[in-house]
Amino acid sequence: MSSCNRRTLLALPLALAACGFTPAYGPNGPAGGLQGHIRLAGPTDKNSFDFVTAVQARFGRTKDPRYALAYTITTEAVGVGYATDTSITRYNLKGSIDWSLTDLASEARVAGGTAENFTSWSATSATVAGLSAEEDAAERLMVILADQIALQILAASARFAP
Repeated sequence: MSSCNRRTLLALPLALAACGFTPAYGPNGPAGGLQGHIRLAGPTDKNSFDFVTAVQARFGRTKDPRYALAYTITTEAVGVGYATDTSITRYNLKGSIDWSLTDLASEARVAGGTAENFTSWSATSATVAGLSAEEDAAERLMVILADQIALQILAASARFAP
């Protein structure tokens, strides 16, 4: 049976400070300069609208743009559950977003990459319920991908944020 040693927990902040750790949103943290400063490309469909809304929930609405976030969303529904009569009973919605964060002053790409994930929904015999479940899965997927991209931007902000 293991026991938590309080001395180890008390020494942890000192060890992190010694290695140069600074909280992203802490005083003088690199991510503090991102709030309200990331301009996203305008949404063109429901997925991009949900994605933009989720990113704005993390970084705030753009007040004074310093960075531009460009993105390309790709999704694909794949049947993964089958009944004995070969009808599909469950779907996976696979999604990926290729993204690039550009400094507007220098026009240099400061971060970028690809976020990938999936969500699922059950197919039902009722058309309205099936469509609603599919839309909900797509919205959940955009939030998951926005979270991944926000974390990647936060991790990279130590390199480029003022």
